[in-house]
Amino acid sequence: MSLNNKCGKLPQSRHNNNISIIVIGDEILIGQVTDTNSGDIARMVAPHGWNVNDVQAVGDNALMILQAIDQAFATSDIVLTTGGLGPTKDDITKSVLCQYFGGELRHDSSVLETVKEVVAKRHLKLNELTAAQAIVPSSCKVIQNKVGTAPIMWFEKDGKVLVSMPGVPFEMHQMFEQAVLPMLNNRFHSDVTIEHRTLLITNWSESQLAMEISDWEDALPPYIHLAYLPRPGIIRLRLDGTHTDKDFINQELDRCKNELIEKFGNDILHDDDLTPPEILLHHLRRLGLNVSTAESCTGGNIAHLITSIPGSSAVFNGSIVAYSNDVKQSVLNVKSETLIIHGAVSIPTVEEMATGACDKLATQCAIATSGIAGPDGGTADKPVGTVCIAVKTPLGIISQTRHFPGNRSRVIDQASTTAIIMLISQLKKIYYPHCH
Repeated sequence: MSLNNKCGKLPQSRHNNNISIIVIGDEILIGQVTDTNSGDIARMVAPHGWNVNDVQAVGDNALMILQAIDQAFATSDIVLTTGGLGPTKDDITKSVLCQYFGGELRHDSSVLETVKEVVAKRHLKLNELTAAQAIVPSSCKVIQNKVGTAPIMWFEKDGKVLVSMPGVPFEMHQMFEQAVLPMLNNRFHSDVTIEHRTLLITNWSESQLAMEISDWEDALPPYIHLAYLPRPGIIRLRLDGTHTDKDFINQELDRCKNELIEKFGNDILHDDDLTPPEILLHHLRRLGLNVSTAESCTGGNIAHLITSIPGSSAVFNGSIVAYSNDVKQSVLNVKSETLIIHGAVSIPTVEEMATGACDKLATQCAIATSGIAGPDGGTADKPVGTVCIAVKTPLGIISQTRHFPGNRSRVIDQASTTAIIMLISQLKKIYYPHCH
């Protein structure tokens, strides 16, 4: 294939590459449960060349579900539904799908055997309602759910497919990845490849970044799209490439990614789509260092973020939540005169907290925070949102005072992420001393 052909209009695949998702359940609409399934599905299907065209949320209402299916099939060859498959009377998805695709509800002995196995593994007794999960539409192909009691149902009509899956996130994820996705791959093979590259950039606002690379972005070829995905303290720049030639699009994405790395240099926190705690652990491991935290206003949130990552025990020794001044003094050895002269929310205090954490918990690195998360406690000199942060590494201690907007939880989140990024930046100086 010539370069001109590669850069031209993409050949059409045998289907429209679109997937529509319907999330079913009154609990979604009233905010009692947050939909995470649609985002999970989108992440799993993207590498296979499929686009999530739309996501609809509907209640447990027959007419709404039927209308949502019609709307989804109008634009997509594949419709995926989650939820509405429980054993109680409010879960009506099976009967609605039977109405839409025809057939009748019937007892499936193979589903019942699977349900019995799942119930036995959970050391529960099979009751009448759970046994009724074995009643399925005769018009569907059943995909046995090995991790839950609600069967997965595959329907076909006019060359298009609807797959009905349970709403429990871990059930949906495991069965979609292991069973449904391979079947969709086989039924709807796409010649289109979608690849991604992600850069994490600090020290820029989203608007500043967009203005800085406006000309560069305008010059991107039609098969590459740039997305701005802000997080607290970070802008995620994601390059999406779509093409029929996998090698070509990967080369093009690498070229664009390297151009951004060259432009932003030390402001690149990482060149992969990792969270700040994951990046921190990556640097600590390769440097052979360990870390502890001394937290006041963040209340152990930084330790929580770090220990949420598998394998963190290799580099994380522990945390001291020093919420009171007494604990700051007696456990972390913060001097009483420091607290009297400068106050708990001060640079001298967090620097002594970081040193105390290293001493008490036998680490080479530490993060310390002290601030006013609100909604009360602020003063004219130190308003709500004021947070002092110190990080200690073999290079020494650095510290800064930040002022974060928002409510209490947002202040804590921003302070936690900022503190982790500060430590990452110091660790990068150890690993890449010539770049700073």
